[in-house]
Amino acid sequence: MGYRICLLIGDGIGPEMVERAAEVLKALPIDLEFTRAEIGFSAYQRHGTPLPPATREAICASDAALLGAVTTPPNIPGYFSPVVRMRQELELYANLRPIHSIRHPSSRPGIDMVIVRENTEGLYAGSERVEEGGNRAITERVITRRGSERILRKAFELAVQQGRKKVHVVHKANVLRQTCGLFRQVALEVAEEYPSILMQELLVDACAMELVRAPEQFEVIVTTNLFGDILSDEACMFVGGLGVAASGNIGLQASVFEPVHGSAPALAGKGIANPTATFMAAAMLLDHIGEPGHAVQLRSAIDACIASGQVTPDLGGSLSTRDFTQIVIRQLHTQMDAGLAHRMEGVGGKE
Repeated sequence: MGYRICLLIGDGIGPEMVERAAEVLKALPIDLEFTRAEIGFSAYQRHGTPLPPATREAICASDAALLGAVTTPPNIPGYFSPVVRMRQELELYANLRPIHSIRHPSSRPGIDMVIVRENTEGLYAGSERVEEGGNRAITERVITRRGSERILRKAFELAVQQGRKKVHVVHKANVLRQTCGLFRQVALEVAEEYPSILMQELLVDACAMELVRAPEQFEVIVTTNLFGDILSDEACMFVGGLGVAASGNIGLQASVFEPVHGSAPALAGKGIANPTATFMAAAMLLDHIGEPGHAVQLRSAIDACIASGQVTPDLGGSLSTRDFTQIVIRQLHTQMDAGLAHRMEGVGGKE
């Protein structure tokens, strides 16, 4: 079975990250067809928009898309965040941020959670205006029953699928009584449909504190757009930082996977950026398209390289981006050869 994967090239280190990830994916015994599409500031400079219509079409025509990173400079006429707009226009309503301990001194042990962030509304809904001659700026926070229900249901379904025991619903309903109040009410209703999952509530400030105090207590966190954005960046700093953090934007008709880090223009062209986050995003992509075994292989190869100290400068090593990529590919081949030998031994034992 073949899959079409759209590579969203992006800006800064984005092109290098997605091309290295494509090399890693090609090392797996899967029939993959790669297409490429433009997004971000470089696309704006060429086409007058950071999200060209052809890019939206390419994403929808693929089985999944892999995004490098984009630059979103402020105060440029006609410019907007292409990632936020993409999430809204394609209804990529669920942002999944797995947070797992890695075998590296920068990572705390025992952490295994996923943060499920609503991805299309809230304070990122794009409802802003300026009044009083520029002296008063207003952003409207949009929370809907539909948006709340589908992200909460996604979180509880994920908990069931992964054998989790509890879901933390994070809000600020004591102050934001209408918007977070609606989100909380829908959470209580949805939770009744999942009696095997314990629902626990936390105010967002308390959750931020608890993530620092005892991150290992969390299994699934589900929350609104801005809160999820902040909490997931906080949480990843306990397991290696942004250089190893990946996320998936999931919708009913399309999906886009990406590293969490930005375009890092200061590192562009130097060949030292860490591609781990993009590789982990590629592993999430493999899970999504129905190749979980190969996703496990890729994560295992990355983990083995990190554990051996063969890493890029941000993790204390000296490898270039390309060198790290080649080591991950060699580790993948070693694992696949070992698996083949094991299977052959099993066949031989039956003769």
